Amino acid sequence: MHPRNKHKHGYNFESLVVALPSLSKFTTVTPRGGTSIDFSNKVAVKTLNKALLKHHYNIEHWDIADEFLCPPVPGRADYIHAIADLLADDLDIKTTKITGLDIGTGANVIYPLLGCAEYKWQFIGTDVNLKAVKSAQTICSANNLNVKLRHQVEPRSTFKHIISATDTLSFSMCNPPFHSSEQAAQAGTARKWKNLKKVPPKTLNFGGHAPELWCEGGELRFIKNMIAESKLYSQQCGWFTSLVSNKDNLQPLKKALNKVTPLEVKVIKMAQGQKQSRFLAWSFMTQAQRQALHK
Repeated sequence: MHPRNKHKHGYNFESLVVALPSLSKFTTVTPRGGTSIDFSNKVAVKTLNKALLKHHYNIEHWDIADEFLCPPVPGRADYIHAIADLLADDLDIKTTKITGLDIGTGANVIYPLLGCAEYKWQFIGTDVNLKAVKSAQTICSANNLNVKLRHQVEPRSTFKHIISATDTLSFSMCNPPFHSSEQAAQAGTARKWKNLKKVPPKTLNFGGHAPELWCEGGELRFIKNMIAESKLYSQQCGWFTSLVSNKDNLQPLKKALNKVTPLEVKVIKMAQGQKQSRFLAWSFMTQAQRQALHK
C-alpha cells in the first residue's frame, strides 16, 4: 500500500470497536488468534467501513442503502494518495487549493470523503443515479464537507453536462464499471462467493446497482468515451485519471489517447497486498499551464 495509507498495517479492531462499539458483535477470532469479521456478511462489512471512516477520517455520519456498493476503504485511499503524488509534481499540495471531480461518486461518496479528510481538497461528485446523488448529498451535508453533487443526466457521458464553463479542476478521477453486462456482473459475483467458499444468496451480496457494476462495452468502452470527451475540456482540468482494472485494456486505451494527443500520459501502479492495480493519467497541459490553473 501507499506509505501514507493509514491501513498499510491492517485493521486495529480494538481501536475500531472503541470508535464504533456496534462493530464488536461482528468480530470473530481467527484460527491464528487474531481478530477479523466475516467479509461475506454485507452488514458486517458496512459496519467495518463506518468504524474505519469514523476512527481514521473523523467521518461521524456514513450509511448507504443495501442496494449500493460498499467500497473497501484501504484501496480507495491508495488512489487518493497516488493522485496527491501526481499533483505534487506540479504543486505544493499543502498550500494550494485543489479541486477534484469524482465521476461516478456513488451513494457512498468514498473518494471525496477521503480526499477531504486527508488533504482538505474540494470536490465535485457526479452520478447517473439520482438516488445515489441524494445519498451522497446526505452524507456530505451531515459531515459538513465541501462537496458539490451533480446528477449526470446523460448516462453515456462523463464530462458533458457536468463541467461548466467556469469550472477549473486540478484532476478528475473515476472507478469505472468493470463488466460489460448484467450477466457478466453476476458471474463475477458468483466467482467471489466461490473464492470465499460460501453459498451465494439469491441476490447479489457484494452490493452495487447496475451503473456501478456494468455498462455496455464494459470498462474499456467507458474509459474510451471518457478519453474522447476529455479533449473538449482540455484547458479546464489539469489531469484526467481513471482506474484500469484489466491491465490488458491499457494498450487499446493508449491508442485511444494517441487520437486526442495529450501532452503527457502516465500509468501509475498501485498494490494492496497481492492485488495489483493501476490508474491511467493524461494531461493536455504543460506543467506551467497546470500550475497557472491554481493562480
